[in-house]
Amino acid sequence: MPLKLAIVGRPNVGKSTLFNRLAGKKLAIVDDRPGVTRDRRIGTGRLGDIDLEIIDTAGFENIDDESLAARMQAQTALAIDDCDVVAMMIDARAGVTPLDRAFVEMLRRKHKPVILLANKAEGRAGDAGLAEAFALGLGEPIAISAEHGDGLSDLYDALIAVAPEAGSDEDAEDAGHPIAIAVIGRPNAGKSTLVNRLIGEDRMLTGPEAGITRDSIRVDWTWEGRRFRLVDTAGIRRKARVQEKLEHLSVQDALRAIALAEVVLLVMDATHPFEIQDLQLADLVEREGRSLVFVLAKWDLMSGAPGGVRALAEEAERALPQLRGAPLVALSAETGAGVERLVPTVIKLHADWSTKIKTRDLNDWLAIALERHPPPMVGGRRVKIKYMAQTKARPPTFVAMATGATDLPEPYRRYLVNSLRESFDLPGVPVRLTVKRNKNPYVDGDAPRARQARTPVRRGRPSSRRT
Repeated sequence: MPLKLAIVGRPNVGKSTLFNRLAGKKLAIVDDRPGVTRDRRIGTGRLGDIDLEIIDTAGFENIDDESLAARMQAQTALAIDDCDVVAMMIDARAGVTPLDRAFVEMLRRKHKPVILLANKAEGRAGDAGLAEAFALGLGEPIAISAEHGDGLSDLYDALIAVAPEAGSDEDAEDAGHPIAIAVIGRPNAGKSTLVNRLIGEDRMLTGPEAGITRDSIRVDWTWEGRRFRLVDTAGIRRKARVQEKLEHLSVQDALRAIALAEVVLLVMDATHPFEIQDLQLADLVEREGRSLVFVLAKWDLMSGAPGGVRALAEEAERALPQLRGAPLVALSAETGAGVERLVPTVIKLHADWSTKIKTRDLNDWLAIALERHPPPMVGGRRVKIKYMAQTKARPPTFVAMATGATDLPEPYRRYLVNSLRESFDLPGVPVRLTVKRNKNPYVDGDAPRARQARTPVRRGRPSSRRT
C-alpha cells in the first residue's frame, strides 16, 4: 500500500512545486501568485523505495465563512483526515507567520504525524526562518528546496521515522535508505571498471577506448547488509574540448548525478592524478555540498612511485585546502587490490556528512575556540560572536550570531571551520558557516519612538504686558 502524504501550508510556500517534484512530472500548475491551487490534487510518486500517494492542497487562510476560500480550506481539512502523514510547509525566507502558527494549532487537533518542511532554504536566505521554525513545536524542521530538489533525502528519513509501514523499525537508516554514490572523473580513468569490481559482475561496458559510457547508469547494490545506489557517469572533459551535442548531454547528465549524490567518488588515473580537470571537479563537488573520496585507480602501475599515497594526499591538501582531510584511497580495480578499503571509507564519510551536533556541545566548543583565538579588531572594535546553532546536516550547516558580523575577516571564518572539523571529527566534509549579526532595534529603525516633548499650555487671559 502506498503511503498517503498530504502537503499543506499557507498560500505560495511551494506545495505544488513539491507535489510535482515527488510525482516526477508537472501535474500541478505552479505560479508565483498565491491561491492557484483550489481543489485537492492526488498523484502517485516514489521517494527512494517508498511508494507515495501525494495530496496537493489549497493554501490555508483561517477563514470560517461560506466563501470560496473557506470551502478550499475545508478541502484541505479533508485531505488531512484522509492521509497517513502530513507535510507542513513554511517559507524559510519569509520565516514563521501568524497564519503558520494558526495552522499548526489546527494540526494539533488532528492527531496526525506531522513533518515540518522549510521550503526555499537554498543559499543563506533561509537560515533565519529555519531557526524560527523550531518555535512551532513540531520538531526539527527539514530544510528543502522543492524547486531544485534539495533535502529530499532528509524528507525520506523523516518519512521512515514517522511511518512504520514505510520501512523497518529496527534499522531504518541501514535497511531503508541506500547511500547514493556518484562515480565521476575524466574519460578512461577507470570508473566503469571500478563499478564492475564493486558489484562483482560485468555490468558496465569497459575497454581501452575513452568515452565508452555515455548515459549515467544506476546500479542498486548491497554490501554486508548495507544498501548502495551507484551511478556510473560519463567521463567529463574540459568544457573547451566538448564540441559534440551528444557529449554535452552526457556531461550534463554526469553533473546532475553529482547534485543528486550523497558521496562522490572522484576516480583519477594514478599515473597522472590531480590534473586541472580533477581539481575543478573536486571543487564543484565541494560547492555542491557533497562528501568526496579521492580514488587513485590503476595503482598497480605505480609500484615505484616516490612518496606513495602520503605525498599525493599532501598535494591534494595544498591544491584544495577547502577539502582538507578528504580521504584518499589507492586501489586497482583490475586486480582488486585495495578495493576492500573503499566501502568502509564511504560509510564513515557518509556518517560524518550526516552529523548533527547538539547546540550545547557546539557552544561549549565555541567558547573554547574564542578563548584560544579571539576574533580580530575591525575598525577599532572587536567582533563578538554570541552563540552558534546547527541549522541542518548533509552537509553540516551552522549559523553564528555576532555583532559586526559583516566585518568578520575570511581567515577567521576558515579558522572556525577548521576547528569545527578537528573538534567534531569531520575531516573532508563540506562545512557551511554563516555569520549573522544580532538585530539591534536602535540600529535597524525599529526602536520605540521617543515621546515628543510637549510645551505646557497656559490657560486664562493672554498677558497684556508689552514687549
